[in-house]
Amino acid sequence: MKKNQSGVALLEALVGILIFSIGILALMGLQAQAIRNTVESKYRNEAAYLANQIIGQMWVDRTNLANYDTTTGSSTNMTNWEARVAATLPRVVVGGTNTPIILVAGNQVTVTVRWQLPGNDSVQRSYQVVAQINNS
Repeated sequence: MKKNQSGVALLEALVGILIFSIGILALMGLQAQAIRNTVESKYRNEAAYLANQIIGQMWVDRTNLANYDTTTGSSTNMTNWEARVAATLPRVVVGGTNTPIILVAGNQVTVTVRWQLPGNDSVQRSYQVVAQINNS
């Protein structure tokens, strides 16, 4: 009778190790996802800060608002801002597909900042702000 039950404790130990290993792998996956979300949140925060920064410059320089439009105008402030965006956010190339865009239509300004996360991520992220800048 004892021969039929030999090795049961070893089998139980192996099943316990398997369950423990699956739990550890799940925790590692959760940690990796948390780090990815933290990095993505950091870049979204940076994009919001940069967009609001250029809108603040436009408020100060309201008389030259049309010069901030990236499709038609140019200004030193805009060029410096584009360089800051390229230096702060990953995979931003001024003049490329991830170029920050500023559109000015009358007193309405639309600022779009685009970037891609480092690594193999091919999804383009963007942050867009629309502001009304009055002359008074």
